[in-house]
Amino acid sequence: MPVPAANPPIATPRPSVGDALELRKPHEMIVMVPRSARVTLTARRIYTVLLQVSQARLGSMEAMPLADFMFEAPLAAVLRTTGSDGADRTAAKRYLGEMRSLEVDWESTAPGDGVKWRGFSMLSEVALEVRRGETWVSWSFPPSIMTALRDPSRWARIELDVLARLSTYAAIALYEICVRYRDNPGGVTSRKPVGWWTDALSNMPGGDKREWRKFKNERVKEAVAEINQETDLEIELIEHRQGRVVSEVQFAVRRRAKTTNPAGHEKPVDANLVLRCETLGIREIKLDGLIKEFGEDRVRDQLDTLERRAAKNSLRAVDNAYSYLRSLLRNERDPQGEAAPEPAPPEIAPATPSLPVAASAEDLAGERIRAMRKEIEALDPAERQVWVDRALQSLASKKLLTAIVSRRASQGDVLHGMLGSMVVQTYAAATYGPDWNAQVRPSSPV
Repeated sequence: MPVPAANPPIATPRPSVGDALELRKPHEMIVMVPRSARVTLTARRIYTVLLQVSQARLGSMEAMPLADFMFEAPLAAVLRTTGSDGADRTAAKRYLGEMRSLEVDWESTAPGDGVKWRGFSMLSEVALEVRRGETWVSWSFPPSIMTALRDPSRWARIELDVLARLSTYAAIALYEICVRYRDNPGGVTSRKPVGWWTDALSNMPGGDKREWRKFKNERVKEAVAEINQETDLEIELIEHRQGRVVSEVQFAVRRRAKTTNPAGHEKPVDANLVLRCETLGIREIKLDGLIKEFGEDRVRDQLDTLERRAAKNSLRAVDNAYSYLRSLLRNERDPQGEAAPEPAPPEIAPATPSLPVAASAEDLAGERIRAMRKEIEALDPAERQVWVDRALQSLASKKLLTAIVSRRASQGDVLHGMLGSMVVQTYAAATYGPDWNAQVRPSSPV
């Protein structure tokens, strides 16, 4: 790797290589029952992506942000993460605007839990704005949802690429319920009255009031068949009768071999990855080209390298972030591959010598960065702002002070991503000298 091992980035939670893009959906948010208006299939998919993007951002922050904190992402990236080709963009804008006033009940699937939150708006605030010709969406959630998202005590693992394959609202709603029982030893969902299921699987306020037989034939059978075909679950409807009338329903749930992404189903893009590239000035269309050529996992790893490089004050500014990232990716290729390796960009310093396995350079560097971050967090807010201002000035001098970075700084999100790396570098170099990250300081807090 053409990167100094002693200078890793501030950790940002992200899927490991080969992992699917997923949402750890809190159990208390598994069942969403509309109260005030109809929720469309596209709206539910978009909302799931907003939850996933927000959870990733919350996981990278040291503390819960203020109540007025706004998450953000390019609208096109949000839609592509749902599996859409972007044709739903006009409808998506309307759905996003409606989510602020659209009220839902959130309910757990556990026996006796009942309704967790009643009459919550799906979003507390939402805004759409055009930046450099591209539509961006900003949003916030009610505080209870923020808390549950950031640190769920129990959750179901929802894979977004699986949701993108399901074509009906009932299939998505049923899959999210059943996936919670994927590893349950009993192999069955909770046993619930038929009215509970029609409410949980319907996108209409008040649920579907038709008799169970009709709802089953028109909604449930199709959803079961699609889940069994497109996901890693095999489910089976179990009906419980009182006399000749079906009174309660549950589903048997079995895990089966994970299906590969079927032909015709493009893997959803990671909206968080798009946001990181936009921060560096790399447009989504150029990111798409790199992903097609090198693969998303390799692009994500080398983006880490680029973010580390951009935050180093001791090296000259990166003039073209896209070209630099592509050089890193081409250099990484196996010499036996189709493309010959190019010389490493001259700005990157040689890697530090390897340390013993018990205390690798990367481990020690990570401890030093965590120590610096703890020191910065312990500073008086006014004193901490001094270092933030200096970091912003450094980014501006490198032509990396984008509107996204400025907005995050104004919201107090100063220890994440490239801005966080620059704050740490600026503070540590001024406090402990330019070699702060090349020496162990036992007295530093850990």
